[in-house]
Amino acid sequence: MKKINNNQLWIKKINDTYRIGLTNVGQDDFGSVTFVMLPKIGDVLEKNDTFAELEAEKAVTELVMPCKGTVCEVNPAVVKEASALDNPVEEEAWLISISDVSEEELSALA
Repeated sequence: MKKINNNQLWIKKINDTYRIGLTNVGQDDFGSVTFVMLPKIGDVLEKNDTFAELEAEKAVTELVMPCKGTVCEVNPAVVKEASALDNPVEEEAWLISISDVSEEELSALA
């Protein structure tokens, strides 16, 4: 099941981890992404921590964690080219995968 946070981020369970990405609404809000800064694998992030910085044609923004988790993967396509986040297939516009998720915080999302 996919959960949505602030209409900009989605979070979805993939095997034993959770993947976080941009919703189509978030993509529209930001426009074409030109730069992204992501956390490092192993970083432990709390709910509401900034985990990514995006520069795009319509906005420069910081994305915040929808729940606590440990970064276990970053999207290699996004690391190589930030515009990979402009993918119309929402599932491909992912940023990071996390483990050690707070199930309580996750269940509070829409």
